[in-house]
Amino acid sequence: MIPMPSTAPAAASGDLILTLSCPDRPGIVYAVSGFLAERGCTIVESQQFHDRESGAFFMRVQFASIGERAIGPDDLRREFGTIADRFTMSWRLVPATHKQRVLIMVSRFGHCLNDLLYRAGTGALNIDVVAVVSNHPDLGAMADSYNVPFHHIPVTSQTKPAAEAQLLDLVSELQVDLVVLARYMQILSTDLCKQLEGRAINIHHSMLPSFKGAQPYRRAYDRGVKLVGATAHYVTADLDEGPIIDQAVARVDHAMTVEEVTALGRDNECLALARAVRSHAENRVLLNGHRTVVFNH
Repeated sequence: MIPMPSTAPAAASGDLILTLSCPDRPGIVYAVSGFLAERGCTIVESQQFHDRESGAFFMRVQFASIGERAIGPDDLRREFGTIADRFTMSWRLVPATHKQRVLIMVSRFGHCLNDLLYRAGTGALNIDVVAVVSNHPDLGAMADSYNVPFHHIPVTSQTKPAAEAQLLDLVSELQVDLVVLARYMQILSTDLCKQLEGRAINIHHSMLPSFKGAQPYRRAYDRGVKLVGATAHYVTADLDEGPIIDQAVARVDHAMTVEEVTALGRDNECLALARAVRSHAENRVLLNGHRTVVFNH
């Protein structure tokens, strides 16, 4: 497994995470920190960002409710509404240790799937993989080895609407929080992209648009590229152009074989996707138009 160094504080069972975005104006940090202090909360980690171009403000606070004045998350949500209304905030308040329920979609390449399943199984990712869905049966044995249910949903041009409906039924039935396309080689319909907006992540190599289509690493090798990379992003109807969450890059040596370049590229894909999933699962990603604010560890 490729390591993902982290300096983030460990989340205790009672920790909560508040994320918010709003038009920037004086007093936001003061209002939030004062609200928490008045209710017996201690801040474990706090990050904020002001986008000078859009005038938007973003904030993530991890905190613990302690002491005699401590109150529960339901009361905190209700009482925070007054501050949220005052500053026109979009916001969420969630338990820090909550494991997001993840459905992974894959076709025939298993490197990203195997990496995510291993990280989830070891606790490196705070997620619960509830299903693997594929348009091919090839990786069923891999899912079985991690005791994750495998669903084979074939896709053709004629069956695509029915296949996507079956997928959405699974998402609803399994109460899925996040869908991860771990080298799923099918283009999702515009309607499906809209239904999964903000809760679906895709990975692709970062040689687009130069080397589209089959065998991109072979074509990159033939062209003599000196860098290969990978991009993890939210899924939108604009193919491979959704808001970017994470990227990875590595240098290519002239002595490398095409097999070594391909392996290097796939390592990048695993790393960028795992980091993106972790950032999303830890509520570190906030949308900023076509871009993202990622409060790194």
